[in-house]
Amino acid sequence: MRPEHVRVGLVQMQATPDPETNLDAACSRIMEAAERGAQIVCLQELFTTLYFCQEEEYTPFALAEPVPGPTTSVLQKLALELEVVIVASLFEERARGLYHNTAAVIDADGKYLGKYRKMHIPDDPGFYEKFYFTPGDLGYRVFDTKYARIGVLICWDQWYPEAARLTALKGAEILFYPTAIGWAANEPSQDVRSSQLHAWQTIQQGHAIANGVYVAAANRIGTEGGLRFWGNSFISDPFGRMLEVASEREEQILVAECDLGAINHYRSHWPFLRDRRVDTYEDIRQRYLD
Repeated sequence: MRPEHVRVGLVQMQATPDPETNLDAACSRIMEAAERGAQIVCLQELFTTLYFCQEEEYTPFALAEPVPGPTTSVLQKLALELEVVIVASLFEERARGLYHNTAAVIDADGKYLGKYRKMHIPDDPGFYEKFYFTPGDLGYRVFDTKYARIGVLICWDQWYPEAARLTALKGAEILFYPTAIGWAANEPSQDVRSSQLHAWQTIQQGHAIANGVYVAAANRIGTEGGLRFWGNSFISDPFGRMLEVASEREEQILVAECDLGAINHYRSHWPFLRDRRVDTYEDIRQRYLD
């Protein structure tokens, strides 16, 4: 029997240009989260590198690696030692010239459980991910870990209710979102900054409420090129209430207790899954209803 109370940890950190330095820093922070009682620890999107997608350049392809591969091997040993589940977002080289934005899931016994490949790939100023990443082809996935059944989605996925819904329908109790999102570094308007951050938080709180699940988003901080990442990593309960929220500028480790037994309470009192009219949703598969 899994425990009903699970302690979730998020690592919010600033990346450097050196992948080994970033990996060492992440491992240290995973250890700190475990010391604070975290049983599942999620790292930010592409945690071993700077966010290289701000420009279309060929050099960053040298940063890609197989998944599973050398980084997951390091994390597997750490997961076994600490008895923690680790969610790690990596630049996956699937084959020569074929790459994905991928999250690996490692169980508390060090076993590699599998991976999720980012489905929604943005292509906007500062976020030219289509140049680097092939859209995911593994579908929406859940992973049965020692402590909880979790779903993993990645950054741009967080804006799509369909992704959260399908992952929750597969039984996810906690949705993890490794993330790299921020403002244009030269954005002068505090109103623009505030509204963008609020929208990012609100859409994910909505996923928690609509699906009756916990949501945990791990973002990075610091200025890289033309972006200043806005931090604010958070853990939300199934009613959209923030259990823990990180700062905008500081490296931080969040740890919050999630009562999985409460999911039944929320879903019983607000039975959104029960009342879904699945017979009316055929058109959702259309790009637009002209």
